[in-house]
Order: sequence, then C-alpha cells, then structure tokens
Amino acid sequence: MDTNKILAELRAERGRIDQAISAIEAVNSTARNRVSRPPRAARKSRRSGRMSAAARRKLSRLLKQRWAQGKMKRAKASKPVRRMSRAARKRIAEAQRARWAKVKAQQQAGKKKVA
Repeated sequence: MDTNKILAELRAERGRIDQAISAIEAVNSTARNRVSRPPRAARKSRRSGRMSAAARRKLSRLLKQRWAQGKMKRAKASKPVRRMSRAARKRIAEAQRARWAKVKAQQQAGKKKVA
C-alpha cells in the first residue's frame, strides 16, 4: 500500500475526530451554562407530610379491600381449570412411548444400513 495514501486516510480520520470532539465540547459547554437548582444546603428544608398511625391503618384497610375486590373480579372472569383424567393421561403417555419407540427403531435401522 502506498504511504501517501495511508497518510491521507489518517489525516481524514483526524479531521473527523476533531469535528466529533468540538461537537461534544459544544454540547458540554451549553450544559454548564444552564441555570440549575441551588445547592442542597441553600434550599429550604421542607417538612414532608407525615401520616398518623390511625390514618396509615385506615389506608391499609382500604387498599386491602380494593385488592380483594380486584381478585374477585379476576376470579369470576377466568375460565374454569380443565383437568385431564388419569386414563386420558395414561393413553397419551402410551401413545408417546410408541412414537418414540418407532423413531428409535428407524434410527437403528438407518445405522445398520450405513455400517
């Protein structure tokens, strides 16, 4: 490869990197110039609302009641669970064993032909 060509590619790459750096610096400088909140010590400490124990109990009771109502609605809306009988399970299992036995027999026959 020609060294002049390599130098030209490296200079072009340097130009792209310089552009990327200047773009990032521009974004960073605008971020610094924004008006931000005052430091934590300068802000007034605001007392958050406190809830009494009685109010907490009342709220807890109401939320539990709401959740229970939601569970009731979901229980009514869901379909009944369908269960398979033992006899049906046994028939399916036997049919599956027969299928696998057939597949294994075909594989054994294939191996004998190759050998």
